[in-house]
Amino acid sequence: MAQVQSTADAVASTPYRDHKRHAWLLSMLVPLLVGAGPVLYFAVGQAWVLWLPVLLVYVALPVLDLILGADPSNPPESAVPQLEADHYYRWITWALVPLLWLVFVFASWFVMNQPLPWHGVLAVILSTGVVGGFCINVGHELGHKREPLERALAKLVLAPTGYGHFYVEHNRGHHRDVATPADPASSRLGESIWRFALREWPGAWRRAWALESERMASLGRAPWHLSNDIVQTSLITLALWLALITWLGIGVLPFLLLASIWANFQLTSANYIEHYGIARRLLADGRYEPCRPQHSWNSNHIVSNWALFHLQRHSDHHAHATRRYQSLRTFDDLPQLPSGYFGMFLLAYVPILWFRVMDRRLLALVGADVERINFDPDRRESLMQQYELA
Repeated sequence: MAQVQSTADAVASTPYRDHKRHAWLLSMLVPLLVGAGPVLYFAVGQAWVLWLPVLLVYVALPVLDLILGADPSNPPESAVPQLEADHYYRWITWALVPLLWLVFVFASWFVMNQPLPWHGVLAVILSTGVVGGFCINVGHELGHKREPLERALAKLVLAPTGYGHFYVEHNRGHHRDVATPADPASSRLGESIWRFALREWPGAWRRAWALESERMASLGRAPWHLSNDIVQTSLITLALWLALITWLGIGVLPFLLLASIWANFQLTSANYIEHYGIARRLLADGRYEPCRPQHSWNSNHIVSNWALFHLQRHSDHHAHATRRYQSLRTFDDLPQLPSGYFGMFLLAYVPILWFRVMDRRLLALVGADVERINFDPDRRESLMQQYELA
């Protein structure tokens, strides 16, 4: 018995080893997608190769998720302080900020200096937009942290695609209102991603500006004061875009706009799938129940989680918003998506397929309890009849 206890004590005292520690370096490859297409183009002289990075993201990664499956491993809670204190993980996200700026500038130079056909330009727009969406994901990771350096880096990495208001809207708006009808970043049962985008984009911007204006008022400052976080990030975007226009000419502006729109739509795609149709109960006092793990969809597919800094472990993120990506955990009883995010994006882009897969999954999750369903109000009655809800 003493020997067994001694062995248990030795195991408990052994420092935790993260078997995914070096795999996180693969995230550094994501920005290089923008460069991969042009390198192949210079090698073979054919514009069709510019589509290979796009196919990698939207076809190869979902297939790899399917083949390699899920990663159920968790760090023990006792190891979280050790993981959080290890600067190796944060250095990866810090290093990505200048790298992402560099590839954004490179893509702008490339499309303005090569005789590309329209489909070649479109491929670069999409691949740059994918990497711009990755910018927002890195900004999401950094923006949740308390250190001033990381918050400053979050603003910088959100600036290239003009999505700096996310820094305010997500942290102080979405995390407060998630899975309620008041949240423009929570999608509703029966709402297609295209309708969702038309509600989310203006709604998120209005909420961000209202939150920051309120903060400025509490400090006795005008809404447009330079300490306004949205003003700061907007000025960084303006400076970058004006510099690119001055260098490359006004012809680069359509590329910047379209690449940024697609980048921002990648965030919209993530928001759409993360809380689809799930609602927090409205309590008798008029407040909503606290956000719980059951209010987010999750995915443990290993490849897309590597690429997205465990964003797919979304329940634990909402439970511990400041927790770093390497420490996020998963549990068997959480709502699960049938694929990783990239595969789910493709499904969402075809609403009839999305509804066929996810509506039934949602109803199975909530047990047909209408108080736990966030309905599209325009379709509520028809959906109640379609799914025979009381």
